[in-house]
Amino acid sequence: MIRVDGEVLRAIAPRVSGFKAKHQNAICDALSAGITNTLQKYEINTLLRIAHFLSQACHESDGFCTTEEYASGAAYEGRADLGNTQPGDGHRFKGRGLFQLTGRANYRSFGPAVGLDLVANPAAAADPLNSLAIACEYWKRKNLNRFADNDDIVTITKRINGGLNGIESRRAYLAKAKTVLAGAHAAATTGHETTAMPVLRRGSKGEAVANLQSRLIAAGYRITRDGDFGAGTERAVLQFQAARKKRADGIVGPETWTALLETAQMEDSKRRRETTAMPVLRRGSKGKAVANLQSCLRAAGYRIGEDGDFGAATERAVLQFQTAKRKAVDGIVGPETWAALLGDVTPISHRAMGSADLWYAGCENRSPLE
Repeated sequence: MIRVDGEVLRAIAPRVSGFKAKHQNAICDALSAGITNTLQKYEINTLLRIAHFLSQACHESDGFCTTEEYASGAAYEGRADLGNTQPGDGHRFKGRGLFQLTGRANYRSFGPAVGLDLVANPAAAADPLNSLAIACEYWKRKNLNRFADNDDIVTITKRINGGLNGIESRRAYLAKAKTVLAGAHAAATTGHETTAMPVLRRGSKGEAVANLQSRLIAAGYRITRDGDFGAGTERAVLQFQAARKKRADGIVGPETWTALLETAQMEDSKRRRETTAMPVLRRGSKGKAVANLQSCLRAAGYRIGEDGDFGAATERAVLQFQTAKRKAVDGIVGPETWAALLGDVTPISHRAMGSADLWYAGCENRSPLE
């Protein structure tokens, strides 16, 4: 049995701060109490099945930060196809749960299957463990284990979302889930996380290489994350090994994997310290801190000056950056925005985008679970 707990969920989820971090921790801790047994009950019990399930749940729940749709639900008012036939049903039966259960008809259908009267008590669908049971029941009804066994993220996404909204986000979470679960399983059985991470060398391809490339990028190496261990990746590995005083052979084995994991932990700690010390900036702010902000934005690809004056152009760049990174779009640079800026090692290619694209980059319209 592959054990899943709060730490596994947090490792898959994106790093967040503020109130979102509190919600994420609360949800992960609540799920930790029963997720392994519930997944086992629904035969979501192989690495591929669990990875696909968790990646979809992570995306639909905004990185395990919510089990209730942020919108009011007014958009669903009068939707007969969702069974919303009574006044107030849109709000009453808004999206809740890990897979965003939506509409009176779905609440009525799934409630008995998990032993709940969700029509009388719709809010119960937002309880983390209830939402897990509902999501597993949905997974079972749609026979999604079969598609997970084939590593078919496209079909799974269509059956959960109704389309392919957020497919790249789901792919990213899937890749991360596979690595985290493999590491967690190996750690439990052998006591060494890196045994689950394969030996990689030039010519290797696949998700493990993509994971390696992500870690190298996070460590500051300018390479492409394409899942192909080519000359650029080999050069970065050699440089990393030399910098960490490891045997520089370009082969990624347990020793190099461990060094990469340690580097990630150190970078995370460093970023937390840096962002805590950063001042909150907004339009009208002036000085060296603003100039540093403008330098970060320029490094991320935004064409603004570095005059130390937080004016209209800087505010516009901040708003665009926050939108692209799915942060609170308020034009205020606090810890969350600083963390995203300092961690953004890949320049944003937005010069070919139109203004509408800039404002809606990274946004999507989620279809209700039907």
